[in-house]
Amino acid sequence: MLSLAHQAVAARSFVDQRLAESGVAVDDILRARLDRHFPRLFAHFTEVYGERGDCLEQLAALLVVVARAAADRPADLRAVDAAREADPGWFLSNRMLGGVCYVDRYAGDLEGVRARIPYFRELGLTYLHLMPLFAAPEGDSDGGYAVSSYREVAPALGDMDRLRALAADLRAAGISLVVDFVFNHTSDEHEWAVGAVAGDPRYADFYRIFPDRTMPDLFEATTREVFPDDHPGSFVQLPDGRWIWSTFRHFQWDLNYANPAVFTAMAGELLFLANVGVDVLRMDAVAFIWKRLGTSCENLPEAHLLLRAFNAVCRIAAPSVLFKSEAIVHPDQVVEYIDPDECRLSYNPLQMALTWEALATRDVRLLALALERRHAIAPGTAWVNYVRSHDDIGWTFADEDAAELGIDGAGHRRFLNDFYIDRFPGSFARGVPFQENPRTGDARVSGTTASLAGVEAGDPFGVQRVLLAHSIALSTGGVPLLHLGDEVGQLNDYGYLAVPEHAGDSRWVHRPAYPADRYAQRTDPDSDAGAIHRGLRRLIQVRRQTPELAGGALVAFHAHDPHVLGYQRPGTDGTVLVLANVSEEERVVPSEAFAALPAVGHDLVTDTDVELWADVPLAPLQFRWLQL
Repeated sequence: MLSLAHQAVAARSFVDQRLAESGVAVDDILRARLDRHFPRLFAHFTEVYGERGDCLEQLAALLVVVARAAADRPADLRAVDAAREADPGWFLSNRMLGGVCYVDRYAGDLEGVRARIPYFRELGLTYLHLMPLFAAPEGDSDGGYAVSSYREVAPALGDMDRLRALAADLRAAGISLVVDFVFNHTSDEHEWAVGAVAGDPRYADFYRIFPDRTMPDLFEATTREVFPDDHPGSFVQLPDGRWIWSTFRHFQWDLNYANPAVFTAMAGELLFLANVGVDVLRMDAVAFIWKRLGTSCENLPEAHLLLRAFNAVCRIAAPSVLFKSEAIVHPDQVVEYIDPDECRLSYNPLQMALTWEALATRDVRLLALALERRHAIAPGTAWVNYVRSHDDIGWTFADEDAAELGIDGAGHRRFLNDFYIDRFPGSFARGVPFQENPRTGDARVSGTTASLAGVEAGDPFGVQRVLLAHSIALSTGGVPLLHLGDEVGQLNDYGYLAVPEHAGDSRWVHRPAYPADRYAQRTDPDSDAGAIHRGLRRLIQVRRQTPELAGGALVAFHAHDPHVLGYQRPGTDGTVLVLANVSEEERVVPSEAFAALPAVGHDLVTDTDVELWADVPLAPLQFRWLQL
C-alpha cells in the first residue's frame, strides 16, 4: 500500500498529463504553487471522494478548471497575490476596518457605491462587504441569498463589468472587496436546478431529489427546522410530487457535494469571482454543506474537508483571496472553521450576542468568561467583530458557561428575547421578533443598533450604548465591522411591512434605505446622529494609531465589579487596558485591581492621564482605553 505522499506524487503525474492534454498554459508560478499545495488538495479531495472509482479523473478535471482560472487571472490581481503572499498577515493590522451594506438599499446600484468611495475613505474603511448582488429570483430571494447565477449581477444593480471596475476602484482606494459565496445552495431558478429537475444528465446529481417521502422522513428524524415559517423539515415538494432538499427557504435548494462534479463546478464559480477582483469570500452556511443519514447534517467532518479543499484551490489559482466563515452554531463549533488552511476570518457571533446580553442584564460576567476562554484562535487568523449584522440576533452563548454562573440557558434566552422586543418592563430596546415559534418558544431578534440600544425609545443612554458596543468590537482584536448607516444611528424601518416580499421577514426592519437625513446631521454634535458619528470616528482614529490593538491577543482583566468589563490588549511595546461600565450608574474599579500595573495609564479616548494606584471611577456606560 503506497503512503499518502507517494499516492500524491503518482496523482500529480496523472494530473500533469491531463493538464498537458487540455492545452492550459502552466507557467513557473503556477507550477510552484501546484508543487506546494497539490499534496494538501489531493489529501482532502481523496478523503472525501476516494472511494469513487473515478476519483482521480474528477481531481484532474478540477485541476484543469483551476489552471485555466490561474492563466486567466489579470496582471493587477497577480500583483496583489504576490504582495499578500509576502505579507500573509495583512488583514491583522489595527488599520483594518470593515463596512457592510446592501447595494440597492445604501447606494442604489454599483455606480452609487462607487460614488461613495470618498466617504468610505473619510470613515477609514479598508474592507467593504457588499451583500448578495448576484442574479436572484424576483420578489422574495432571501435578501439575495437565493443565487440564480454567480456570473451575473442583478440587473437593477449593474453588470459584471461594473463590478470589476468597482473592485479596481476600491483596490486603488485601499479597500478590499468582500462578497458572499453562497455555496450550500442555489435558487430554484439556477441553470443547474432547472436542469436537475428536467432530468438533464449534466445536473442529474447536483441536488438531492427523492421520488417519495421515504428518505426525507429518515433524514428529518435527526435534522432541525431552520425556517419553520417557510416550510416544515428539510425538504420541499416539487410540482411533480418528488422531494428536494431545502434547508432554508423553499426556493433555496441544497447542492449535493457527494457528487465531486458539484465541487468542481463551485470551484469554477469561486475562481471566477476571485478573478473579478473579490478579495474576501464570505462562505455562507458552512455548517450545512455535507449530509449524512442519522446525523443533524451540520458540522460534519466532510464540511471541513471541503472547505480546506476549496482553500487549497484558491492558494493555487488566487492566493490573495481569503475565506470568512459564517457559522452560527455552538461556540465550540464556530472555532473549528477558523484555521489558515480553512477560513482565516470568521464572524464572532458569541461576542456580538453577549455584548447585547451584558447591556440588557448590566452584568458582564458571561461576556468576560467568553473573552477569557473562547476568544483565542489560531495564529494567522482573525475574528470579524460586529455589533449587529444583516441577520437576526440569536443567543448563541454556551449553556455550560451560563450554568457555571448559575444561569439557565433556555430561560435566559427567553428573557433576552422579551427584553429586546420590549416585552420586559423597563426595556430600552425596540427590536422585532424574528421566526418566533409559539410551539417551542424559540425566537431571535431583529433591529438596528440604535433601535436596540435605546435611541429610538429616546432613552438618555441610548447613544452611549451604541458607542460602548462599538468600542468593544473595535478593541477586542481582529477586523471590526460596521453595518453602514449604524455609524449615524439609523433607526428601524417599519415600512417593510408594506412590501409583500418583505412583510414576512422581520429582518428587513434593520435593512433601511440610505438614511440621508441622519448622514446630513453627522457633523451636528447636538444630534444623535452627530454624537454617534463623532464618537465612532474618534474610536476609529485612536485604533489606527494604536499598534497594541492589532492582531487578536487578549488577556483577561478582572475589574472586581460584575458591571464592569475589563481586558488587556498586549503589544510589542506596551499594553492597552480596556474598561467598560455597562450599567446606568457610576461604578468604581478599586485600586487593588491595578496592583500589578503601572501607576498611570493614558486614556486614549479622552487623551487624559488616569491614576491607577487609586480607585478609578467610570460614569454610566463609560469606557476607557488605557495605554500602559
